Amino acid sequence: MADTKTPELETISKAPAAAPPVSDSGATETFIIGAVDESIRPFSFRASDEQLADLKRRIAATRWPDRELVDDDTQGVRLATIQKLADFWLNEHDWRKIEARINSYPNFITNIDGGDIHFIHVKSKHEGALPVIVTHGWPGSVIEQLKIIDRLVDPTAHGGSEADAFDVVIPSMPGYGFSGKPAEVGWTPEKIARVWDKLMSRLGYASYVAQGGDWGAIITDQLGVQAPAGLLGIHTNMAGAIPPEVDAAAFAGAPPPDGLDEEERRSFDHVSFFYKHGLGYANEMGNRPQTLYGIEDSPVGLAAWIIDHDIWTYRQITRVFDSEQLGLTREDIVDNITLYWLTRTGVSSARLYWENKLVFFAPKGVKVPTVVSAFPEEICPIPRKWAEKAYSNLIYYRQHPEGAHFAAWEQPEALVDDMRQGFRQLRN
Repeated sequence: MADTKTPELETISKAPAAAPPVSDSGATETFIIGAVDESIRPFSFRASDEQLADLKRRIAATRWPDRELVDDDTQGVRLATIQKLADFWLNEHDWRKIEARINSYPNFITNIDGGDIHFIHVKSKHEGALPVIVTHGWPGSVIEQLKIIDRLVDPTAHGGSEADAFDVVIPSMPGYGFSGKPAEVGWTPEKIARVWDKLMSRLGYASYVAQGGDWGAIITDQLGVQAPAGLLGIHTNMAGAIPPEVDAAAFAGAPPPDGLDEEERRSFDHVSFFYKHGLGYANEMGNRPQTLYGIEDSPVGLAAWIIDHDIWTYRQITRVFDSEQLGLTREDIVDNITLYWLTRTGVSSARLYWENKLVFFAPKGVKVPTVVSAFPEEICPIPRKWAEKAYSNLIYYRQHPEGAHFAAWEQPEALVDDMRQGFRQLRN
């Protein structure tokens, strides 16, 4: 496989003997695909001052379009919202803060099946901690899960007991963040799930559980389908559980099937709205990801593309930049966008949609013990009866009064509580 090199990244390995080569520019060439070294190497990241200055210059030089022609968000991200984000990004945001926070945890990189996989690995001080691999999605990153790490590894400091402790592994998906950019096709959710199992084995875990949302939910479901020997169970906050006839009607814009109760009808209306008004980004990335040159060249273009993920999260983001105090903060939002910019992963992350052949919200045939968290402003909030049909070994289900798509980011306490309670019976 050919090397995919990003000399703009200044990546520092703490293991000199295994460090990647240094380019003529003085920055480390990372994301090397096809390396034979399967060792686990310490990893840290520092953006260069030149990168950050260039980012600010590009934000300041944004060529703005005219304002939308309607007084709502039906034409997309509103000019006032993206200009508030850009103003904060340019004048207030400090990348060094989140960079230091990421580096404060143990970061590593290892090569599995020809791909360099970055991951955060934090071990609990408590004996008998349950290993968990937590997977982000698009347009997320490991930054999403930073809020849950301490709660999981140190439960006694966060309202739990020693028996609730986890060892936490948080990888960057291939093509995302600090992981390698695949140089060949074939990095599907099914393959990533197999790689995750190899990662947990390489870390010495004979048994573990898995958690995910968005793509992370699909990859975690695939782990549940493959059911490797070490997997004890899974937890999802975006359950693949919509009955096929309901999903087909919603996708087609048809009326709901007969016999749905009130809760099911609300879920149908939710996902129908998404299919009609919010699927544009997924269609583009699923069919023509390479066309998205603008998000590699314009930070504001990248930001608008990212925050338009789903209408419920977008409305939260709008409120945040209108100075409301919510689970997400302005720093959270811009930290994550900046990570995509600095790692130049706008297009490489989009290719996962092109690779995927799975139906996003359909049942996948998971047989392992499953924990489901349902949040009311998820793309499709899943009723218990749907979860019970989709997951034949459903061991825990909880419906939350508030929360949307990015649960670890926005509702970390609720998500951690479900992981503690849901996985409790799987511990030794």
